[in-house]
Amino acid sequence: MRPVKMHTDEVDLDAPLVSRLVAGQFPRWAGLPVRRLDSSGTENAMFRLGADKVVRLPRHPGAVESVAHEQRWLARLGPRLPVAAPVPLELGGPDEGFAWPWSVYHWLDGANPVAGAVEKPQALAADLAAFVTALRGIETRGGPRNHRGVPLAERDTPTRDALARLEGRIDTTAVTALWEEALRAPGHTEPPAWAHGDLMPGNVLVRDGRLTAVIDFGCVGVGDPAVDLIVAWNLLPASARGTFREGVGADDAEWARGRGWALSISLIQLPYYWETNPPLAENSRHVINEILAEARTADAPSATGPYPPS
Repeated sequence: MRPVKMHTDEVDLDAPLVSRLVAGQFPRWAGLPVRRLDSSGTENAMFRLGADKVVRLPRHPGAVESVAHEQRWLARLGPRLPVAAPVPLELGGPDEGFAWPWSVYHWLDGANPVAGAVEKPQALAADLAAFVTALRGIETRGGPRNHRGVPLAERDTPTRDALARLEGRIDTTAVTALWEEALRAPGHTEPPAWAHGDLMPGNVLVRDGRLTAVIDFGCVGVGDPAVDLIVAWNLLPASARGTFREGVGADDAEWARGRGWALSISLIQLPYYWETNPPLAENSRHVINEILAEARTADAPSATGPYPPS
């Protein structure tokens, strides 16, 4: 399935264009086969280049800044992580009518896991916790601000706007109560730490049920690392969340903020991509249903939560 357009200013990209870009700027790779890769991603298009490389190009103006961002910070972060991360090989420039920079990376083997069908959930939970912990442990001096490492209150307006658009499609009363619970959680008081910022199933690669790589570092930055807990709900089953939580050492407040991030991201994505990106919309519905189900269990926080009303 070829990715569908999600932005009115999205450019058309195809294999012949990528072949011309590569041949013109990196002639040593001219003639290598180029094949577009299926993806539900909304920011970049991916093309397999030969057997061991991949070309990544922004699909719209809003994704352009992440090209240089990734090139810079992956060189610092990648070698310090316990699993593979993209290794930049070249930075391409505008050419052939394509107006923006683009990247060539080493190809990373693996497949995206599917929420609800994780092969080895406990092992994957431990692997993801090790990745998050290692990333948090990297020295932050000079690191960029993570726009998803901010207080949840900064998400309140767009989250409530999304809830209004979802009236009649989801249980907005219950979900609003859960969102307000997250807003009451104590904020981040520790020093800022690195966070990937977009730890979604499409940015995780596995083989035989184990984590082999994490990709798409376009959001990586420094702030409240609770945002990386979103993987507990967008990928892991309830039975493995305790393993993940223990591995990252999240206290009640951080866990609540992470759940709030998972809820906010999914609520905002769902009405926007309901018709245009079925896989992303389906994962958003999955997250909302998982959080609702968790709230209904006897040993999970109730809709009113452990924090007093503000």
